[in-house]
Amino acid sequence: MVSARAYRYTREPMPKVSAGLLMWRMRDSGIEFLLAHPGGPYFSRKDAGAWTLPKGAVEPGETPLQAAKREFREETGFDYGQGPFLELGTIRQRSGKIVHGWAFEGDADPADLRSETFEIEWPPRSGKRRIYPEVDRVAFYRPEVARMKMIEAQVPFIDRVLATR
Repeated sequence: MVSARAYRYTREPMPKVSAGLLMWRMRDSGIEFLLAHPGGPYFSRKDAGAWTLPKGAVEPGETPLQAAKREFREETGFDYGQGPFLELGTIRQRSGKIVHGWAFEGDADPADLRSETFEIEWPPRSGKRRIYPEVDRVAFYRPEVARMKMIEAQVPFIDRVLATR
């Protein structure tokens, strides 16, 4: 990871850093991954290439794994149990955001999704404020479908879990 000092002397802002958990489960048909679809108007009509592992910003004083656990609970309402948590390393998204990932075995009913919300002016410059869930739906997908649904830069997280199975 690039240190704050390295960025002090450049015009580039520090990249945003997020962390998330990738839940997986075994079924008779094989492994499945829980992916989250971002809520809000920007993603309402996007499907392929829009899904993500539940993730969010690493806050000051938090380790990335602590942030990943907090964000998983905030975005899904699901329990992540006691682990173990498989470190998946980091990826860099097209926006420059750095994402730390961990995987764990678990299960949840997507119908039980309970996501925190955010407020945004929508439509832009309308003066109207609307509230949206951070995650509007979650689903379990087999690896081949998960790869198509996920943000392209996050696909290596799927492959890294599969390499350990």
